[in-house]
Amino acid sequence: MHEAATDGRRAFAQAVGAYSLWGLMPLYIRAVGAAPPLELVAHRVLWSLALLGVLVTWLKRGAALRAALAPGTLVALAASSVLIAVNWLVYVWAVSRGHVLEASLGYYLNPLLSVVLGVAVLRERLRRGQVLATLIAAGGVAVLAAGSAEFWVSVTLALSFGLYGLLRKLTPAAALEGLAVETAVLAPVAAGYLLWLGGAGSTAFGSSPWLSVGLALSGAVTVAPLFLFNAAARGLRYSTLGIVQFLGPTIQFVLAATLFGEAVTRAHALAFGAIWLACAIYAADALRSARAVNPRPFPPPPE
Repeated sequence: MHEAATDGRRAFAQAVGAYSLWGLMPLYIRAVGAAPPLELVAHRVLWSLALLGVLVTWLKRGAALRAALAPGTLVALAASSVLIAVNWLVYVWAVSRGHVLEASLGYYLNPLLSVVLGVAVLRERLRRGQVLATLIAAGGVAVLAAGSAEFWVSVTLALSFGLYGLLRKLTPAAALEGLAVETAVLAPVAAGYLLWLGGAGSTAFGSSPWLSVGLALSGAVTVAPLFLFNAAARGLRYSTLGIVQFLGPTIQFVLAATLFGEAVTRAHALAFGAIWLACAIYAADALRSARAVNPRPFPPPPE
């Protein structure tokens, strides 16, 4: 019991860490904004693969990597690699073009989609408080969607990452090895594109020391939250993971409204309030449920 509780807390902390890092991602993308979106995504793939190769070797995870290359698992990881590549490209484009609010909306939609997928595909059951929270959040997102000129960005981000998370949860591959295979699948296309850019003399890499270092860091920036997310997805109920996902877009929303100076309309304010009310209801419901199962918030010390 104590071990299961510890694992659950670890998975929750991993989810919070992943979405906090994703929420701050626009700061990084703006810092390397001189690189076109497609070039930045290609660098993310190759530098991530290099970092993951070092980690797999250092941690001696060769056997687990070979297991992730089993035919059935490889097909699933190839599919998830396409989904995450689409998500990366649309997100980088949106942030670099000043549509952080639309990107935020996409990741507000994603938790709702995760809850729906958790119920429809994984047969997870929602308590009344969870249903109420989901309906209130859906109403808030609907208000935003009605006034968004770039709603396709939001929908694409939500669908691509929601399906990616579900597929990774169902794929029998560990977080590190799964990421390594996904990036390896994308690497030939990324390398070919960068070679083509270099031949055409239009690559941003090497144009300045700062930008080159920033692009080289794209591997660490990419791998850290994805690794945490994949680890959390295998240890949490998918519907619970869906609610934790509100943290990332909230940070993005604050950045867009303050640091980036994007216009916040009355619809944004109403939706933001509704979504946080939904999060409060869901959290209160989860706390009541946990106390009903285990009245003591912490396990007793070992004797």
